[in-house]
Amino acid sequence: MSNTKKAIDGGKWITVSTVISTLFQFVQVAVLARLLAPSDFGIVSISNLIISFFQVFANLGFSNSVIYKQESDRNVLSTLYFLNLIAGLLIFTLIHTTAPYVISFYKEPKLERVLNYSSYYFLIAYFGQLYMFLLEKELRFKSVAIIDITGTIIGSTVTIYLAYNGYHELSLIIGSLVMQAVKTVLQITFGLKLFLPALSFNLNKVKDHLRFGLFNMGDGFLGFIQSNSDNIFLGGMLGVKMLGYYTIAYQLSIFPITKLNPIILQVAYPILAKMKNSTAELKKSYLKILDFISYCNLPLLAGLFITADGVVPLIYGPGWEQTIDLIRLFVFVGLFFCLSHPLYTVAFTKGKPNLLFYLNLGTLLFKIPLVYILGTHWGITGIATAFLITTFLNMVANFIIVHYLIGDFAGIFLKNISKPLLFCLIMIGVITVYKSLVGSSGLTNTLVEIGLGGLTYALFTVTYKLSFTEIKAYRQSML
Repeated sequence: MSNTKKAIDGGKWITVSTVISTLFQFVQVAVLARLLAPSDFGIVSISNLIISFFQVFANLGFSNSVIYKQESDRNVLSTLYFLNLIAGLLIFTLIHTTAPYVISFYKEPKLERVLNYSSYYFLIAYFGQLYMFLLEKELRFKSVAIIDITGTIIGSTVTIYLAYNGYHELSLIIGSLVMQAVKTVLQITFGLKLFLPALSFNLNKVKDHLRFGLFNMGDGFLGFIQSNSDNIFLGGMLGVKMLGYYTIAYQLSIFPITKLNPIILQVAYPILAKMKNSTAELKKSYLKILDFISYCNLPLLAGLFITADGVVPLIYGPGWEQTIDLIRLFVFVGLFFCLSHPLYTVAFTKGKPNLLFYLNLGTLLFKIPLVYILGTHWGITGIATAFLITTFLNMVANFIIVHYLIGDFAGIFLKNISKPLLFCLIMIGVITVYKSLVGSSGLTNTLVEIGLGGLTYALFTVTYKLSFTEIKAYRQSML
């Protein structure tokens, strides 16, 4: 099977996985918003920050190098596997050691149990992580999809069950651990066909991977601080309740990006890694990725912006109205972020993870003082605004780096994105007219607004972007 057919087949399976996983996670958040308090989400958000921070170091940065180098040497993979397990054990211990300092900073005693439970993630996840990299390297996305779907369904079910039975913030943590345990078992089950660890541990054989991963880890560390400095400051400055509102608003706003973009990028990176020596093909693929991402994400973000006042009560119930203005700010964060995301694929394909490191370093040096200044004067809205400004500047720098790696692309990109932007503006106009004439409150009006917006965007896309013949041909290629 050709790489193109593998990409189409992989995209099909990742799409199925994403749709099912998104549905279950969406239902989970909607249910939990009615069962848990904003402070519960704030506490879990702090725990997730800790987990995300240590994930940067857990695989020693070699995750992308396995795919980039198309590694298949059993002794090399065995050394990487055991290094991963050792790192997981060390991080588990470190979380327990540093937990009192985290609890003291946020002044929240409930964090003790949450952090203790969360630390077990590192004793579970890294038994199967290398197998996931190998499955992706070999383009076995059907297996990847089955793993993700099964883990999400079981994890979401456990989370909702525990929340109904009074476990509060622990329901989210335990549910996540169950989900990861299921995924780990399946990753090993599917991956053993590709790799069986040998009793081999030779650091000399993995120097190239660790050297590649050095900037990868550095970029991940700075990326974590850069992306989460707003959450870190907010929790300390305004408390876990405000952090809960902030977290829910941000999660809803970037929901399309975190679910749709991996369909493209998870499949794209292993494919692009096989064409790393052809800059022309890489540029062509990058522009196609940006075009597809724009047409998928922009209408969802624009629709959320104009319907947030109806969508929030519908999804989360009463008590979450404070998130509406934040969501409208985060919609633009989501726009800038989704256009920036494909750089990571290009940078790793070209073997230049150091550029990501420098990008995040520059963004971090600008963002931290801005978050502190705006947060001090305007609270939660000021912090969100600082996030918006730095995300925009990061996107500009992002495009400069892409230009350096693959050459000029701005003209084609601006031409491509002008259509979905125009279609979104028309869609917003149609919904605005409906709201002014009929109203926006209630389930019926919200559903009509969503339907009108989707129909408007679809009609313009079919008329001016994608013909029915092309849609039919694409559909047949996916079957």
